[in-house]
Amino acid sequence: MSAKGDKIEKIIARLQQRISEGQLYEAQQQTRVVAARYTKSANWSAAIDILYNVAQSLLKAGQGGSGGDLCVLLVDTYKQAELKPDSAAKGKLLTCLRLFGSEEPTRKKFIGEMISWSSKFGEYPAGDPELHHVAGSLYAEEHEPYDAERHLLLGTKDSAEVLARLEYEWFKEDDAHTAALYAARGVLPYLLTGNVRAANTCYRLFTSALNQDRQSQLGIQDVSSNSADIRVYPSIPLLNFLGLLLLAIQRASPDLYKQLHNKYGSLLGETEAWHESLEMIAEMYFGIQKPRQSNPLMDMMSGLLGGSGGGGGGSGSGGARRPAVKAPSSMPTAEGLD
Repeated sequence: MSAKGDKIEKIIARLQQRISEGQLYEAQQQTRVVAARYTKSANWSAAIDILYNVAQSLLKAGQGGSGGDLCVLLVDTYKQAELKPDSAAKGKLLTCLRLFGSEEPTRKKFIGEMISWSSKFGEYPAGDPELHHVAGSLYAEEHEPYDAERHLLLGTKDSAEVLARLEYEWFKEDDAHTAALYAARGVLPYLLTGNVRAANTCYRLFTSALNQDRQSQLGIQDVSSNSADIRVYPSIPLLNFLGLLLLAIQRASPDLYKQLHNKYGSLLGETEAWHESLEMIAEMYFGIQKPRQSNPLMDMMSGLLGGSGGGGGGSGSGGARRPAVKAPSSMPTAEGLD
């Protein structure tokens, strides 16, 4: 180890000694001062090592507020250093994240900051999938479905399994006929993000758990044809709709989607929370444009003035916003998934 490395190790050891002696506030403040000195001289590795090690010690000592403060400062140092989200940089953040208590308020801020850093300096505009997966998995373990969904939907290929399990456990607290509403919380948002594989995984795992738990109760039927094998839920028609929707997407068949939408039209009409999502899915996967809302007065004025019609210009929205797939009415209102 170099002389500089020895010096940093001694600084860290001294600050950790303060913590072991119960001088917690002093340790936090001294760490900020020392780290700022190395940051000012652009000695990023020294500043990062000091913040990372002392933050861990504070978190292990049950000092979530002080430790969380240093964790946020660690991410800020990453940003100043323009550090890329490689495995080593992410590993330090995830090590710290796992040390937070579930009730510590600074944890959510830390998660937000590390996602923001990875978005700015990494290749994923919505944030690094691995960071999303770990954060979402922690929230899932703590039965915080809204926060878990927000991250798992942007996670890794392993996230769909965690999300399906979360939604199914949540569903088990409700009535059997609501199953489709919970399954859709994974299936529809995954489709809206273009992740068809994850949507299929989520549906498959959710329905497999349902089959195992309630097959006799629900009268589940297996239907086979030359083109597909389908499991039918006579008492949960909207769950059948989700499965057939995935099949239509797999076949890239607008006609099949239209038939499907017509068949389940009355039920879908009662499921208002799905409307905007399904309109966007129809356009994304089948090229079916959302029907234009007619404005008779504007149409008449346009005709009189020799205009081209269209009710007063473009939407001006700058791009569609992906909606939340809301919870059933018997549950708390879901936050947005963006």
